Amino acid sequence: MRFTLNADFSFNHTNNDGEQVNQIDAALSTQLKSKDLKKIYFFLGNDKVIDSEEGNLQNAWFLHGRFNYKLNDLLRLESFLQGQYNQLLVVEQRNLIGAGLWWKWVNKERFTGYGGNSYMYEVEFSEQAGTTNYNHRNSTYLTLSYTPKSQKFSVANTVYYQPLYRELGDYRILEQFRLDVPLSSWLKVFTLYNYYYDSKTPLKTEEYTSDLNIGVGIGF
Repeated sequence: MRFTLNADFSFNHTNNDGEQVNQIDAALSTQLKSKDLKKIYFFLGNDKVIDSEEGNLQNAWFLHGRFNYKLNDLLRLESFLQGQYNQLLVVEQRNLIGAGLWWKWVNKERFTGYGGNSYMYEVEFSEQAGTTNYNHRNSTYLTLSYTPKSQKFSVANTVYYQPLYRELGDYRILEQFRLDVPLSSWLKVFTLYNYYYDSKTPLKTEEYTSDLNIGVGIGF
């Protein structure tokens, strides 16, 4: 079995004329591969807390588990479970399960590209709207990554498109861009940008969020 682990952490403290705000971002990911490399188990979790003297400003967490089985050099089956919570979004909590196909469409020495298409069943809870929705969605994603010959940095970008089957005008777009700069074999600094867009929330409104995060990470 082959095992890898990565952990990221960043902390920010702000004092504006005596008003103090603390922000903590933490993420952990693990990957386990079988000896024949046909089975891959992946887990990702992160948590963000923004706190001030007047109380909690934001609390958000995300958990994702995925199983990947190799059919051939280009194609894999995958299944996943996911849960997330964000007190600032109209959909505060979302839990889902899904399965589909994953394929490698670019496989160069320093440049790789992946894609996937899945069906997923999700349960969305909104306290603001007073609703719990049970949805059937499609999820399509593309990932591009590049590492130069010098290996002084690496970049990766992933885009998701997730429409409802019964109403294609109700969709989500998620994007994540990441830049890693290794300082040693186990220590790195990173820049992470996330963008989220929801075309139709339970309140029948559009919603988007974006955040930029810079921190340090470890891996082995």
